[in-house]
Amino acid sequence: MHAGLVHRHHIAPGASVASAVAALFVDERDHDVRGLLIPRPEVHLVVRFGPAARRGLDAHAMGGMQRVRRKHIHHGQRTVTARLHLGAHEAVLGVPASALAGSIVALEDLWGDAAARRLFERLGDTDDTAQAADILERAIAERLARTDGRRAHPRLALDAAERLSSGTVNDVAGDIGVSDRHLRRVFRETVGVGPKAFARLVRFHRALRAASEDEHAHWADIAADAGYYDQAHLIAEFRAFTGLTPQGFLRELRATELIS
Repeated sequence: MHAGLVHRHHIAPGASVASAVAALFVDERDHDVRGLLIPRPEVHLVVRFGPAARRGLDAHAMGGMQRVRRKHIHHGQRTVTARLHLGAHEAVLGVPASALAGSIVALEDLWGDAAARRLFERLGDTDDTAQAADILERAIAERLARTDGRRAHPRLALDAAERLSSGTVNDVAGDIGVSDRHLRRVFRETVGVGPKAFARLVRFHRALRAASEDEHAHWADIAADAGYYDQAHLIAEFRAFTGLTPQGFLRELRATELIS
């Protein structure tokens, strides 16, 4: 975090939304910054206030990503972001994750004009970002209460997601007793990406976290610990996700504001 450029903090999701919201955070920009969105499979619900938002206030769902996104963020922008648990998207947004993958969709296209307008009216009555987070949380809780029949996470896909951190797609499908084809179909609908793409993202985050925590670590060791075949495999994957070598992306990350 760059001191003086952004005021950012996390808010623990309340009990009414904890089943669906993995993280809730707000930030306020008082200077122009270059921002990075790291590829993640989770769906995010984002409320924006400020010059980049339509009419000064808008909201959108951002589907899972498989490539870094780079943005210029203007001073004065404030955002509230809810990162949803894998499998919780349909209860909150009403569509499968596959319908959002790689896309940014206006909230009114998901909730309908009337529901989105009610949220915007509530948000428009406050200029306090923390209070805006509370308003968004209450709106999500209302959605969950109305869609209780869809709150159960698709267990098969989520069990597979846990196993994919250390196993191949073929092995995981066999372990849980389904065909590769069935696993791919259910996984894409539930998570938004296929199981192989999800496993790649898991490895990428594992390697990025290890490199960020220990700047003296050797890339060959990071590659082995993260589950890559070798260092060349790690480099190729970093290029695919970020367009840069691992070292080049770390330099960019240290010089750029992380958005989510």
